[in-house]
Order: sequence, then C-alpha cells, then structure tokens
Amino acid sequence: MCVLALAWRMHPNWPLVAAGNRDERHERASAPLGRWMATQPHNHAVIGGRDLVAGGSWLALNEAGRLAAVTNVRGEAADPAKLSRGSLVTDMLAGHEPEDLNAYNPFNLIAVDRDGPLYLSNRPDPVRRPLSPGMHGLSNGLFDTLWPKTIRVQMALTAWLEAGSASLEPLFAALADERPAGAAERYEPDPYEPVDSPVFIRNPVYGTRCSTVVAVDHLGRGRIAERRFNAAGSLEGESVLPFTWA
Repeated sequence: MCVLALAWRMHPNWPLVAAGNRDERHERASAPLGRWMATQPHNHAVIGGRDLVAGGSWLALNEAGRLAAVTNVRGEAADPAKLSRGSLVTDMLAGHEPEDLNAYNPFNLIAVDRDGPLYLSNRPDPVRRPLSPGMHGLSNGLFDTLWPKTIRVQMALTAWLEAGSASLEPLFAALADERPAGAAERYEPDPYEPVDSPVFIRNPVYGTRCSTVVAVDHLGRGRIAERRFNAAGSLEGESVLPFTWA
C-alpha cells in the first residue's frame, strides 16, 4: 500500500472503515482479492490480494477480527536479504508479531484486532504503538508526517462517515483522485513530486495497481471491495467479498 486511511470507532454504525491504494511496479505479479491460506499455519483464511513474488499481502484481513496493511518507507534502497514486508501482514493476521522489526526493509504497518489498532514501524527507530479511536493514515513517509494524498483520503473518509451512506462509491472516487499536490500542500521539498503526489498514480512502469475499501458495521458484518488497474491506469477487474467478525 502507498496510501491508507483507517477510521476506528469514529461512527456508531461503522466501527472500522479503511480505504487505500497499492502502488507497485506493474511487472510484479499478484493475485486479486480472494480467500487463501498463508504458508504458515492459520486458523482462518486470509482475505485479500496476494503478492505472487514473495507470498504476502499489502492489505488483508480474516474472520477472526484481524486486519493488517503495510506500506514501505521511501528513501532507502531495498535490501534483498531482508524479509518480505508483505509477510508482516500475514504474520499479524495469524497473531504473530515480529520479534525483530529491523529484519525487514523500512515499513509502516497498521494491524487491527479486537483490542484495537496497533502501529508498527522500523523507521527512524523500531516502534510499537497502540492507536486510539479516531482517524489514522499511512503513506510512504514517517507515521507522524502525513502526506497530502493521505490527508485527502482521510478527509474523504470522514465525509463518508458523516454522510451516513452505505455506498462505497465516494471512497473509490477519492482513491481515483489524480490531482497532484499543490505547492501549499507539500510538507517538504520532494524530488518525486508532483509525479507521486496524487492519490492515484497513472504510470506505465510504477503506479496504482489496486484500490481497496473495507467496511465493518456494528454487527460485525463486513465487506472488502477491490478495483484493479492495468499499466495504462484503466480498470481491469473488480471484486467484492463479504465477511463476518463474530
């Protein structure tokens, strides 16, 4: 994932809603949203997209009341000797918190279980921080430095909660925003901007591969919806799966 907004207990009817985009090289093979079993023992199927190169995921959940999403932290070249960041997602879904956060390339991760959200990262230093009810966001910077794209998705999610609609279309519309960040929005000079500043990145080499929305109501009834895009930025598939958090 490269941008994610997550609302935890901000609305009595929707205790958890998350919306985010995965940005990745188009050549990296992945499987669409589905139910599958991770390599290590899981009592519940993983529900999410799957990275076919390393076997993990960028955003996934299970019916044990767990959800996890990961982004990389930009600024350092990836070390191929380190563990896959996608395995953090499947490990957290299985209830296995990593012992050595520095065994992975730079990352941000939000994991949710019945106790609430937890933030993990290894930049600038290893951190494990419970998150309070409210709006939280991730991108490819440090957790406390929200990028303009993150703020835009958070604002759209807040507006969706206030509107009281069950339609996910307003959230998908926000995730399709291709406007670059204006000069007044940028938090620091960045050589990648404005190319990478939109919520949705249309690029034939590295761009937005999928948009995902997760919504869980007060009865534990949930749905996860995914829209997938090709190298031209055109919609090439869509999936919706129901699930239950008992």
